[in-house]
Amino acid sequence: VQLVESGGGSVQPGGSLRLSCAASGFTLDSYAIGWFRQAPGQEREGISSISSSDGSTYYRDSVKGRFAISIDNAKNTVYLQMNSLKPEDTAVYYCAMNSWGTPSLSQYAYDYWGGGTQVTVSS
Repeated sequence: VQLVESGGGSVQPGGSLRLSCAASGFTLDSYAIGWFRQAPGQEREGISSISSSDGSTYYRDSVKGRFAISIDNAKNTVYLQMNSLKPEDTAVYYCAMNSWGTPSLSQYAYDYWGGGTQVTVSS
């Protein structure tokens, strides 16, 4: 399984970015993708996840109402639309996949990880 994130960059506070996570190299009927982030000196935290089978989603409280996760099953790609970005959203963002299809915000629930994409929110 390969996961490749894209869409990171630098934006001003209040701006938006859309991250993509393209998955390949698997034949699963059902899986879950999670988005995580890790700021320097901090632990990795789960921010959102989605099930490929029923589209159920989970969000960390600090991003509810600002971030939206979606999935394009035809492209095996998961998106994270991030709006109203704040300086505290600055981090390396990772996507991860688990093969049993249950969304989770725990990093221990995932088998496969992408290499990450940097998001910087600064004026």
